[in-house]
Amino acid sequence: MSKQAKCANCKLRAKFETQPSSLLGRFWRWHINFCPGWKAYFLSLSEEEKAELRQKYNFTKYNG
Repeated sequence: MSKQAKCANCKLRAKFETQPSSLLGRFWRWHINFCPGWKAYFLSLSEEEKAELRQKYNFTKYNG
C-alpha cells in the first residue's frame, strides 16, 4: 500500500474530521507538521487539492 493511500484513509485523520478537539484528533493535526509520509502525500497532490487541505486543516507548511 502506498503512502498516499495510507494518508488518504488514515484512521487518525478520520478522527480529526469527526472530532477535531479530541486527543487523537489534536495528535493527528500536530503530527502532520513533521510526518514524512504526510509530506510525501501532500506534495503528490494537485495544487487544487493542496489548497483545499491547507484551508481545511489550517496547514501552512510546504508552500511554494
